[in-house]
Amino acid sequence: MTLTALVVGCDKGIAHEIALRLHGRGENVIAACMFDGDDLKQQGIAVEPGVDVTDDEAVVAMAGRLRAAGTRLDWLLHVAGVLGTDELGSIDYDDVRRQFEINTIGPLRTVEAHRDLLGQGSKVGIVSSRVGSLGDNGSGKMYAYRVSKAGANMVGLNLHHDLSPQGVSVLMLHPGMVATDLTKGFGGDFIQPAEAAAGLIRDMDELTPETSGRFQHSNGTYLPW
Repeated sequence: MTLTALVVGCDKGIAHEIALRLHGRGENVIAACMFDGDDLKQQGIAVEPGVDVTDDEAVVAMAGRLRAAGTRLDWLLHVAGVLGTDELGSIDYDDVRRQFEINTIGPLRTVEAHRDLLGQGSKVGIVSSRVGSLGDNGSGKMYAYRVSKAGANMVGLNLHHDLSPQGVSVLMLHPGMVATDLTKGFGGDFIQPAEAAAGLIRDMDELTPETSGRFQHSNGTYLPW
């Protein structure tokens, strides 16, 4: 059965690849973009342009358009995020607030605005990062990013408790170390966005009510909170 998936943050990177892959296998994809998403439109993908997840009006307006069209969401996959580096002695608190607005409040705002478009059997996926795991933090630093992603994990777990009575499953997702614009300048072994997208789609495909409320790597393993 063809599913309808709203993918948020599709201008480039992982979400862009997810939108293309889901469309390629025949799903009905709605790609939410900050900009015009013309390259996705050219592939035949429905695009919601001008969606800034820090802007209540923009997110609520998108939900209103989907509602007016009679859309029911099988998947809501929130990928939009931002990464910044900092350490004690050089913390920019305006940037802390910016990352929190995008990484933590952004997915909460998006899911809340679209909650009535979800129903029995729907799935919500929020892309977080393992650096937001308290149990996996062995190196410190990256205060704003770690705190914002830890907050996002709590958002996801709360949503699991609040939405599961409606039959909606929720999964927090770590894409792996992915070579995107966000990770330029970082050392280490990176995977490509296409590989991360494939793993995240597989995690969402396999999500069930029994596995809802967990934190999962794109390679399929579960991560500690």
